[in-house]
Amino acid sequence: MKKLECDQTINYFTPDLVSVMTVDLNEQFKVETHDCYGGQVQDEHTSRWDIDRSIINLATGPIYINGLKAGDVVKLDIDNIELGSSGIMMTAKGLGVLGDTIQNESTKILSVEDGFVKFSERLCLPVKPMIGVIGLATKEDKIHTASPGCHGGNMDTTDITTGNSLYLPVFQDGGLLAMGDLHATMGDGELDGTGVEIDGEVTLTASKVEGLSILNPIVESPDAFFFIASAKTLDEAIKIASQNTVDHLTLVLKEDYEMAYRLLSACCDIRISQVVNPLVTVRVRVPKTLLPNLI
Repeated sequence: MKKLECDQTINYFTPDLVSVMTVDLNEQFKVETHDCYGGQVQDEHTSRWDIDRSIINLATGPIYINGLKAGDVVKLDIDNIELGSSGIMMTAKGLGVLGDTIQNESTKILSVEDGFVKFSERLCLPVKPMIGVIGLATKEDKIHTASPGCHGGNMDTTDITTGNSLYLPVFQDGGLLAMGDLHATMGDGELDGTGVEIDGEVTLTASKVEGLSILNPIVESPDAFFFIASAKTLDEAIKIASQNTVDHLTLVLKEDYEMAYRLLSACCDIRISQVVNPLVTVRVRVPKTLLPNLI
């Protein structure tokens, strides 16, 4: 199995990325990732303001996927996520939704073993591995890996996890995939500005989806599809995700627009992915009882 180690990284998703590894469609491969701080935090004496924040959210890649052309849709099956042995959570003034209430900076190094994150002697939480940053080369913009968009990027969506699949629109030949910013666990919203940030390895398989056209990322789980959208405000992101969902329901279910809009309200859920990045991210959950397939 091909493996890309984390010494090959990018800070920006751009149209002119240069690949450092090539894989074929339907070939399983592995990607090693840094934690979101790029290995800069080695102990609890390091504060958020001690680190070089220009290299936060490094993404390993880019990977050229043979057979992908601009205009295609790629399906990325997330076969496995292997986590490192410890995670990091940093608190600082201004960080997260309650950052204005924080007076003292602090860093916690959290042991991750036997399927649990150890917060203290009496408090352990089960791991819920996820990929924070995963995306492709952009159509024309230069977008920092800390920000999300239609190319993917820093979506911080908890459903981007083992056993699920991510669909992305392809803007450049080969896709040029990069990823990083794993979390051992994170709640929807990433409310204090971080998940349990951790290094690790992701095993994936890429395939091309014929007959599908999408504007924004979609995640598939065993029981649902999630239509993802990012924007400057929650209201705007919700509107985009809702519009993408209604348009897709109209097309696939062959119902009129008003019926698809009713179905959106009757059985779909809006969920917040994150509210702490340069753009906020939401997703609409569509159960497979309503939409069994994307096409």
